[in-house]
Amino acid sequence: MKNSFYSLLFFFLCLGVSGFAQEEKLDKYPEPVGGIEAMIKNVVYPVSAKEVGIQGKVLVKTIIDENGNVVETEIIESVNADCDKAAMDAIKKTKFTPGIKDNKPVKSEVTIPVMFKLS
Repeated sequence: MKNSFYSLLFFFLCLGVSGFAQEEKLDKYPEPVGGIEAMIKNVVYPVSAKEVGIQGKVLVKTIIDENGNVVETEIIESVNADCDKAAMDAIKKTKFTPGIKDNKPVKSEVTIPVMFKLS
């Protein structure tokens, strides 16, 4: 659990520093409802990856609709299949506030980094 916490902490530090990558400039970018704590609850470091010491960053291209629902995910940068799946599952379970453009909610494409790191 402690290892997972530090991995997730790093994930959100990455998120805070690099933010979401976005092709179109938005007035406000999507954010997890309930803050980062809500997403932390959804990320599970795969036991199979822990057992063999797999670490790294998974980049997940994510489409968030006008209602804040994740409608599509795609791996942009992979660590291994289990970490990739864990990252996508966590993002899919998370509700977001939608992106805002010209005071209207819009469908947004963002890239979310998920870091898996053992400590």
